[in-house]
Amino acid sequence: MSKNPPDNILLGVGIIIATVFAMALADAIVKYASADFPLWQIFVLRSLLALPLLFALLRVARASARPLSLKWSILRSALLVLMYVAIYAAAPLLSLSVIAASLYTGPIFVALFSALLIGEPVGARRWSAVLLGFAAVLVILRPDTDAFSFYMLVPVLAGLLYALAAIITRAKCVHEKPLALAIMLNWTLVAGGLLASIAVFLAQPLFAGRYPFLLGNWVAMGAAEWGVIASLALLMVIIGTGLAKAYQSAPPSIIATFDYSYLLFAAFWGWVFFAERPDAHTAAGMLMIVIAGMLAVWKPEARAPVNPQPAP
Repeated sequence: MSKNPPDNILLGVGIIIATVFAMALADAIVKYASADFPLWQIFVLRSLLALPLLFALLRVARASARPLSLKWSILRSALLVLMYVAIYAAAPLLSLSVIAASLYTGPIFVALFSALLIGEPVGARRWSAVLLGFAAVLVILRPDTDAFSFYMLVPVLAGLLYALAAIITRAKCVHEKPLALAIMLNWTLVAGGLLASIAVFLAQPLFAGRYPFLLGNWVAMGAAEWGVIASLALLMVIIGTGLAKAYQSAPPSIIATFDYSYLLFAAFWGWVFFAERPDAHTAAGMLMIVIAGMLAVWKPEARAPVNPQPAP
C-alpha cells in the first residue's frame, strides 16, 4: 500500500475555512427555505443539479468518478447524510448561532477519535487548542441556564457524525479524489432523499400536518424556488470537494480546530438573513475559538543544541 501523502497544513486550513464559509451560507439558505420546502426535496433536487457540475469538473481533471474503496466512500457519505439530517432537523427550531455552537462539539470528537481509532498523534498543545474550542462552545450554549434546550443536543449528534466522517476521510479515503468523494456524497443524498420521500408519502396519514419540513410531501416550484435550489447545488459542490480535500491535507485535529470558524460565519449569516445578533457570551466564545485556532498551528522555534565545551 502506498504511503499517505505529506501533510500540507496551510492548504488544509485555507480550504476548510473557505468550505465552512460556504457551509454556513448553505445552512442559512436551508433554514430560510424550511418554511417552503420539505428537507428531502432539497436533498434530491440540490444534488441532482450539483452532480452535472461535479462530473464536468471531473472531466476537466481527467479523473475517474469511481472511488478506490467503494465501501468506505459509501460509509463516509452515509455519515455525512445523517449529519445533514441532524443539522437541518433543528433548523426551524433554533437560531443559526445555537445550531453552530451545538454542532461544533464535533471537533472534540475528532481529536478523541484520531487518538483512539487511527492512532493520530495529538500532542498536549493541540489537545489544549481543541479543549479551548470546546470550552468556547459551552460558553455560548450555557447549558446550566434557562437558555439551554434539549433541541440543542440534536446538532451535537451531527457533530459526532461529522467527526466519524472526518476520521474515515483521513484513515480510509486519503487517496481518493475529492471530486469522486463529492460525487458519491451527492448520489447518497439523492438515494436518501428519495427513500425518505417515499416513506413520508406512504406514512402521510399518520402524521399529516406535523412538522412539514421533515414530514411533508414535495411542493410545486417556481423560478424563485429553483434559484434557491441552484444556489444550494453550487454551494454543495464547494462543500463536498472542500471537506474531502481539507481532511486529506492535514491531521484532523488541526483541521477540526479551524472548523470552529463555522461559528463566526454562522453568526454572520444569521445576522444577514434573520437579524440575529450574537450576545456577549457568543462574542466571548468566538474570541476563544480564534485563540484556539492560533494555538493549534503555532510552532515554537527549535532551539539549537548547546554544544558542551571540550574538557581541558
